[in-house]
Amino acid sequence: MAEEHVRSRYSDKELEEFRAIIEDRLEKAKIQLENIQQQIYEITENGGDEHGGDWVDDSGFNTDMELLNTMAIRQRKYTQDLDNALVRIRNKTYGICVISGKLIPIERLRAVPTTTKSLTVKTEEQAKAQAKKKHRVNKLPYVKKREVISKIVKKTPLDPSKVKKQPKITLDDDDDEDYFDDDLEVDEIDSSGEEDDD
Repeated sequence: MAEEHVRSRYSDKELEEFRAIIEDRLEKAKIQLENIQQQIYEITENGGDEHGGDWVDDSGFNTDMELLNTMAIRQRKYTQDLDNALVRIRNKTYGICVISGKLIPIERLRAVPTTTKSLTVKTEEQAKAQAKKKHRVNKLPYVKKREVISKIVKKTPLDPSKVKKQPKITLDDDDDEDYFDDDLEVDEIDSSGEEDDD
């Protein structure tokens, strides 16, 4: 254990072990990404004709597409992180914490081969972010503590004499002309829609 703190990098043999782990995971990740992309293609091809027919079906279609797109984005990021890890192995900087400069424990690298930070540094960063978040929220002047107020409100029966009556809407004299046309008489129109020539 004391040897890990003195060493500045992992040996070539250890880096080859990590390379094998990463290449295996990269191959599996690329297959998964191809499967997700194939599903997106199939849903787009098969569901495109029915899109717009029923809002329930559209909702399911959109939900499926969002989920698959999110999965594809995550998988692309993961494959990129694995590629970056292979670059660090070639540069012989794999397994060195980017913050502290110390070696990341082998157990962590085997569990999370894409990591660039040791667990202690990562935990410290998360604690600082959480403290900053709590500090910021409490300092805002408009944020107050939440209080739960429970009160039972009884509804009283409605008294018709206390209800405000709405005024009746009437048509003005000017508005009458819009609704009634004196020029058009029912007698003048026959069933065929043509006017009589009297």
